[in-house]
Parts: sequence; C-alpha cells; structure tokens
Amino acid sequence: MDIWFRPLVWMDYRLGVLLAVILPLGLLIWALFQRQEAMQRLLIIYWRVASLLMITVYLLIPGWKVGFLSGFAARILIAISLWFWVDLNEEIRDIPQNFLKLVFTSWRWAMTAYCTLGAIAKSFFLPCGISSSTAKTAFCQVWLEAPTAYRNFFHNKPGNEGFLGFMGSVGLVIYIIYLAYFVLIRLGKQGRSALEQ
Repeated sequence: MDIWFRPLVWMDYRLGVLLAVILPLGLLIWALFQRQEAMQRLLIIYWRVASLLMITVYLLIPGWKVGFLSGFAARILIAISLWFWVDLNEEIRDIPQNFLKLVFTSWRWAMTAYCTLGAIAKSFFLPCGISSSTAKTAFCQVWLEAPTAYRNFFHNKPGNEGFLGFMGSVGLVIYIIYLAYFVLIRLGKQGRSALEQ
C-alpha cells in the first residue's frame, strides 16, 4: 500500500540527521576550538537530551510501540532544553557578534522549529504507541522503514532486532531515571541555572 506521506517521513529522518547530529557535532567542535564555554555547556546538555532520539531509533527497529511515544517526547524535551537555561542564555547573548554565534543561533532556532513542528506532526501518530492494532497498520509502519534501513547498514546481522530493541529499552530506562532525578531533585536545587550541568 502506497502511503502519501512516506516522502515526508524520510525527509524528517534526513533533516533529523542534519539538524540533530551533524550540525550540533560540528558546532561543539567549533565551540571547543573557539573556547566558547557557554555554547559548549548548552551543546553538552543538548546531546544528553537528544540521546532520546537514538534510543527511539533502537526501539523502533523491532517495531516496539514505545518508540512512537519516546520520539514524540524527544522533540518536546529538545526544544525546551535549548532555551531553558537562564544563565546560558545570558552568556550566549553577551558573546560579541561573530560567525560562530550567527551559525549557533541559526541552528538553535532551526532546531526549535524542527522539534516543534515535528512534535505537532508526531502527535497524529501517538495512537501508534498506544494501540497494538493501530501500530500494525501501514499508517504507522512507514515510520519503521528508516530504523530498519539504519539496522541493515550498521547492524547487518539477521535476527538481532530483539537485542537492539532491548538495548534501546535499557537506554530508555536509564534516560527516564536521569530525567526523574533532574526534575524531582536537581531542578528544585538549581532552578534554571546550568552551572552544575
């Protein structure tokens, strides 16, 4: 069955690789060389939060429903993490205007727009993460094509989908524990300061 939005799904994954992996990795290296500590700290926090995207890919390799929910949550958490820290926002705002700051700010806004629009789009697919019968429809299965292609490229061993999904679930449990610790304990102590992040 041909799904009309299949090209949009693949475009989303391609944009995700560019905006969520390649650009922030390049920016982190650039910020290290330029000794821009505020940008470095924000990017390190970003990588911690954005690890949920990779966990989602591993959850979707075997087609586990929870991957649809974690993918939706990742978009929201990333968008929040890019602007949440009052001290980092002030430090970055005070950096003299240069090309690194322009690229960094452009990426920050682009990533925020990508995550916000992605969360809105993914909200239509939340039933895929709740109902087993819905998850098996072509409407939901189209989202598993890119994770399957990723598995075929990086983990090309027949029958390892369950193990890769298990690794994703372990990552998800660790992520949830850390997020709960941050929200319930560290946030109360530090507020919106990234000083000890």
